[in-house]
Amino acid sequence: MPYRPSSTFQRAAAVGVGLSLLAVPAPAAPVVSASDARAAAKRPTTGPILVGHRGAGGTAPENTVAAFLDGRASGADFIEIDVQLSADGVPFLFHDDTPARTTDVEDVFPGRASDPITSFTWAELQQLDAGSYFDRRFVGERIPHLDDAAAVAAGAAGVYIEIKSPWNSPGIEEVVASELRNDPAWRTLVEARRVQVIGFDEASNRRFAALAPDVLLQQLTWMIPGPEVLAEWAAFVDSVGAYYRGLAPQEVARVKDAGLMMSVYTVNSPEDVQAVVDLGVDAVTTDFPIQNGRHLRGLPAFPEATVEIGGAVNDPAGDDVAFGAGEYVTLRNVSGSAVDVSGYFLRDATNSILRVGEGYVLLPGAELRVHAGAGTDSPTDCFNGLASPVLADTGTSLGLWTPDLRLVDVFAN
Repeated sequence: MPYRPSSTFQRAAAVGVGLSLLAVPAPAAPVVSASDARAAAKRPTTGPILVGHRGAGGTAPENTVAAFLDGRASGADFIEIDVQLSADGVPFLFHDDTPARTTDVEDVFPGRASDPITSFTWAELQQLDAGSYFDRRFVGERIPHLDDAAAVAAGAAGVYIEIKSPWNSPGIEEVVASELRNDPAWRTLVEARRVQVIGFDEASNRRFAALAPDVLLQQLTWMIPGPEVLAEWAAFVDSVGAYYRGLAPQEVARVKDAGLMMSVYTVNSPEDVQAVVDLGVDAVTTDFPIQNGRHLRGLPAFPEATVEIGGAVNDPAGDDVAFGAGEYVTLRNVSGSAVDVSGYFLRDATNSILRVGEGYVLLPGAELRVHAGAGTDSPTDCFNGLASPVLADTGTSLGLWTPDLRLVDVFAN
């Protein structure tokens, strides 16, 4: 029986691009304004390729049709997805090895939250809600089929397909190669050079290269290896994708000297995007393609910004949630008027949340420290009273949201 797009995709297609209200500058506005759309159409071809990570995982639930639509609406060149195989061999889109973080698995299948996501059948996966963890507006988002991404991308964007944890999905290379070869939508994208398969596992990449030599292929890595390894990779891949932190100009040059394109992940703040662009990378993957796409087009990433994230202390001396001390994030009023930040919240890439309590009004130039742990609230300090830290000690990205779900800043440290 041929595959049919999921009900989630059919609902989204009925209302058009811009399903995610979280990504817009005002609650009732479209995701991308008409002026932004025109600017995207005029985007210089000499700029870096922009890739929406897991669709647009910073503004909609990752690896869902809603995130794909946000990624497409951003004007990104590609959306990135993660593919795995269900217990009955269906290619589905999901990042983690277990369903615990991004689904309601404990409600639907009690006791299976820590089971491998690949141990679920396709029918079981379709019973899970993959959107409500992000926000109530996404209740009912389902785990997509691989072909949902092609349906969303058609005519608007390309797709990076990451083969995720191939050791958990034996034979996945053959399944993906077959889909790209036999499905008309995927075949059209492949022929237009708008599909790139990516992965960390070198053996898996070699298997895929032998099966589909006409499909662009990228070797993912944490750090850039030496020229000997790059020369080996160049025999079967077209590009290298590396973690952006600590990337040096000579490493970018080394990749290009091997005849490969240089891609980086996952770069979320406009400042960091600009830094890697200045290094001369060819492609940038980001959770926030809408905002960083604006930046790359010379537009303000946050055109109506009044409050920004001024800094973060991720790994203080002593206990990260010590009373009155510990980790915190600083908010700063950068406008010329007082701003009530009551109900604002900070979200990181793993969906950890820090909230601002009621009654906090920042005067122009004033700052507020939002703490994870407990303490005594004051005009300059708000404590969440959490028993465990939420900020990664090595630093990560944070999005700042208003109570009416407008993203007003992204910060990476």
